[in-house]
Amino acid sequence: MCYRCFWPQAHCWCDRVIPIVTKTRFVFLMHPKEYRHEKAGTGRLTHLSLPNSEIIVGVEFDEDPRLAELGADPSHQVVLLYPGQGAINLSEPRNMARTALDKPLVVLVIDATWSCARKMLKLSPSLQRLPRVMFTPSAPSRFVIKAQPVAGCLSTIESVHEVLSALAGAGVEAYEENEQLLRLFGAMQQFQIECAQDPERGGYRRADYKAPGERKPFTGQSGRRRANFFKASDV
Repeated sequence: MCYRCFWPQAHCWCDRVIPIVTKTRFVFLMHPKEYRHEKAGTGRLTHLSLPNSEIIVGVEFDEDPRLAELGADPSHQVVLLYPGQGAINLSEPRNMARTALDKPLVVLVIDATWSCARKMLKLSPSLQRLPRVMFTPSAPSRFVIKAQPVAGCLSTIESVHEVLSALAGAGVEAYEENEQLLRLFGAMQQFQIECAQDPERGGYRRADYKAPGERKPFTGQSGRRRANFFKASDV
């Protein structure tokens, strides 16, 4: 096991991760299930791609000393990437001035299933009080190996790509290799698809993955609902 990317050593992703230098700091609030068990989760790959990022594992964050430290630092603006009433849509240029862009941003990203993310937010009133940002997706989710419940649901790596693209459009970030995160995302999925097609591998599905647009949304209580669900119409 590689304890940096949490993949088996034979399939370690670390050498294929190209660092992206950003002014914005991303802090991934990662549910313990994502941290310990989710091999196809994209939060860790996103973190490895961003030197100016960190992971905080937990479910409730009001007593977290690192978040308290970030919130007390007046040199930057802490925001929560989460849709809802009052969230500033970074995809709309006229809204960019409302995000205090005179200071570097610290963007908190909840990395969990949709249902777990709502629980994490409910248990952390300090997160609820933060200014929120969101975006309008430039494309449907590219997550081939996992079904998304509704249009607009994106993986963590896609969500960070959208944020960086929006900030780059406002002149706040460079993000010159603007397909870099998506290429890594695609490579990870392609590896999983090839494993599923290998009859010598145990524990893999033996059917082709359907394209995201061809799937029926999952409505069961146990469905994995991704945390990063952003639409301009969300209130």
